[in-house]
Amino acid sequence: MYKISKQFEFSAAHSLYGLPDDHPCTRLHGHNYVVTVHLRSKELNETGFVKDYNELSVVKKYIDEHIDHRNLNEIMDPFNSSAENIAKMLYDVFKPMISELYAVEVSETPKTSAIYEPEG
Repeated sequence: MYKISKQFEFSAAHSLYGLPDDHPCTRLHGHNYVVTVHLRSKELNETGFVKDYNELSVVKKYIDEHIDHRNLNEIMDPFNSSAENIAKMLYDVFKPMISELYAVEVSETPKTSAIYEPEG
């Protein structure tokens, strides 16, 4: 199995609900997110790639047009804008465009990340 990944960045605000009132994440705050798309294939294409990285420009375009410098609560309502839910949302958006996609990873900080990968 061949695997590749590519990272994209965006900045956005959000607040989380369902936490104790004194939890800092209940207040509106922002992150400089890093999104990593993970692709795999049993075989390489005629060029010797899983996918040409230039073909992943659809990811950057979507991020730039739909989520960069926005309030994620407005975009993701009624879902909580956790890194886990962001990863799932982005997987659902990108999978129809990128057949080799098998997981999306979202990092809010250099030390944390959440990955969505469907079973099977």
